[in-house]
Amino acid sequence: MSSQVRQNYHPDCEAAISRQINLEHYLSYVYLCMSFYFDQDDIALKNFTKFFLEQSHEEREHAEKFMKLQNQRGGCILL
Repeated sequence: MSSQVRQNYHPDCEAAISRQINLEHYLSYVYLCMSFYFDQDDIALKNFTKFFLEQSHEEREHAEKFMKLQNQRGGCILL
């Protein structure tokens, strides 16, 4: 999909989307860490592992959607 010209894209909106992208990535990493915590041999709660791994993937997908939106609107992605 081609990028649109940066038109009617307020800087505050761009900043808010960038903050949301960063939050989504942060949550993805937190869920990933929790998933591996529950996967340890001394803990071994496989259903928790699976749940948090799925949540991590979901948050990463959210971040990717926001990044795609930011690119389409001609904004800058700040990580």
